[in-house]
Amino acid sequence: MTVLRIVYASRIELRTDEAYYWTWSKEAALSFLDHPPGIAWLIWLGTLIFGDTALGVRFGGIVAMLVTQLLLADIVRRLTHDVRAIVVAVLMPEAALYYGLLMAKVAPDVAMIPFAVAMMWSLVRLTQSGDGRWWLAAGLFAGVSLLSKFTAIMFAPAVAAFLLVPDWRLRWLRSPYPYLAVLIAIAMFSPVLIWNAQYDWASFRFQGVRATANYGISLRTIGDYLGLQFGLVGFVMLPVVLSGLVMTAWRGYRTREPVAILLSTAVLVPFAYFFFKSLTLRVGDTWPMFMWPTGFAATAVNLAMLPKEGWSARTIRSGIFWMNTALVSGIAFVVIVFLYYVAAPWNFLGRMDPIGAEAGYEQVAARAQAALDETGATWIATTDYRTYAMMRWMFRGRVPVIEITERGRFQDFRDPGMDRIKGHAGIYIGRQPDDHLPPWASIPAKREQLAQAERRWRGVLIDTYTIDKLTGWTPELSPPKDSPLFQWRVLAGEFEKRSLA
Repeated sequence: MTVLRIVYASRIELRTDEAYYWTWSKEAALSFLDHPPGIAWLIWLGTLIFGDTALGVRFGGIVAMLVTQLLLADIVRRLTHDVRAIVVAVLMPEAALYYGLLMAKVAPDVAMIPFAVAMMWSLVRLTQSGDGRWWLAAGLFAGVSLLSKFTAIMFAPAVAAFLLVPDWRLRWLRSPYPYLAVLIAIAMFSPVLIWNAQYDWASFRFQGVRATANYGISLRTIGDYLGLQFGLVGFVMLPVVLSGLVMTAWRGYRTREPVAILLSTAVLVPFAYFFFKSLTLRVGDTWPMFMWPTGFAATAVNLAMLPKEGWSARTIRSGIFWMNTALVSGIAFVVIVFLYYVAAPWNFLGRMDPIGAEAGYEQVAARAQAALDETGATWIATTDYRTYAMMRWMFRGRVPVIEITERGRFQDFRDPGMDRIKGHAGIYIGRQPDDHLPPWASIPAKREQLAQAERRWRGVLIDTYTIDKLTGWTPELSPPKDSPLFQWRVLAGEFEKRSLA
């Protein structure tokens, strides 16, 4: 399965968000508007080894999956001493599409997951040893998790329950170790705090829009959320994991067992929160993915606990049957999806295909190169971060690429090459109908239409792009915060313009 992920990482062209995070890895910024810098550092490490290739960008995800599996195996080993349960814990992520294949697709979650599991592992070690120094390790891993994605904070209720519900609460509340762990976590997170203090807390404002947005109750968004969990975790695996978590929570809170409380709460609380958010907002594909590895550990442990707790033979056989079914069907599904994207020539989902919908940018880049050659233009402009990221990826620094709107995304970025932009003609690439966005009213550039470019995947038209020649204008890298060229516009699948000011 690791070889399968390496082949996938090497063969499939980068998606838009992956290319966007790759552009971050080329900057020296402490943090970024959308997310903390963890994913940029992970990509930097991979490209240091394999260069600016698809495998180089995604290599960190390959390693993150292996580290996650090793940590899950050791958690289950320490809690059960059952080889079968350990094997189950290692195979469960392989049988879930998001982990078995899509951990090779880099995202902030990929950088966060191994550190979040390492935090859980540290707290398991704390429980077994009683050594308060493991709080410090947990704080370290918690801070690095936050340095990868803000949603790591959603493990806080589980850690609080782990600390306060068991009978040991007075011991740890009187100990300095939990408080030192919090200070260590804040210290590790400090690059994000420093960057945000410099830029008017931009990241927290941006994420605050996501956390508070409300578009009204929608059955469609609820269905999207639950459907994605079934698809990315597994049609059989998801019910198996949820049932294991419920049994673990019942066992933990009934007996005040710390690890059972920790593992179950770490998944059930975020799962319930995202379900509540899905009532009014489309939950992003990857948002809940940080929590399920902890659920895999809890489910494997629960399976091993059933005989020890005197459950009936029928219940035990049923649990084993459904786990085996989840593993076999899940791994088969992952392999089928791999073959579909790597080897098959068909497109069964049309423009809705999640991979195909972001493919074909090489066709746009080829037409843009022709326009550069025809006009003598020296730079490329875009008005959305996806096209910007893909053009930077395709041209690899040969031509300056700048997004002339949404400049709030690019605070603290390096000079894109203004010496090759100022006083020179440029090429604008815009997805229709976004090529006529309102900010153009405040841009004095002269636009001369040159051509159109189509982006296709396996014969299906995905998008059409306008290619124009720009003259008489030099883009502004740092427009005022109330400028329409500064504002961002993306939120959970919906477009929304808001000022950072």
